[in-house]
Amino acid sequence: MHARDVRAFLPSRDFDVSKRFYCALGCPLEWEDEDLALFSLADAKFYVQRFYVKEWAENSMMLISVDDAAACHARVAALVESGLYPGIRVAEPRLEAPPYDAWVTYAWDPCGVLLHLVQWNARAGGETAEIVNTR
Repeated sequence: MHARDVRAFLPSRDFDVSKRFYCALGCPLEWEDEDLALFSLADAKFYVQRFYVKEWAENSMMLISVDDAAACHARVAALVESGLYPGIRVAEPRLEAPPYDAWVTYAWDPCGVLLHLVQWNARAGGETAEIVNTR
């Protein structure tokens, strides 16, 4: 098999809130209809769908490689504080041990999908080995 693209389908409890959340996170909305929305991020794309099963949503994850896990924490924390996206949460960035070997900010979207916002560590082939605390 020779793949040209891989796209995940994410659930949403409230389709409109989830679409607004991903736009606020910095993911451009490329296309949508009544039940499906296509977002882009870096060179990848993913779908948010008007479909929700609690057990599936709370066991779904998406890893996003980022340049600065602390900046991602600050951005999501501001979205949490805005109160516009019920259900979102964010944890402080932390250094995960090998084999992950990266700074990770964990964030949860409005229906419970866990986002791994990963700043790869130098030992894992990334550019930086330290993180600056923005607090």
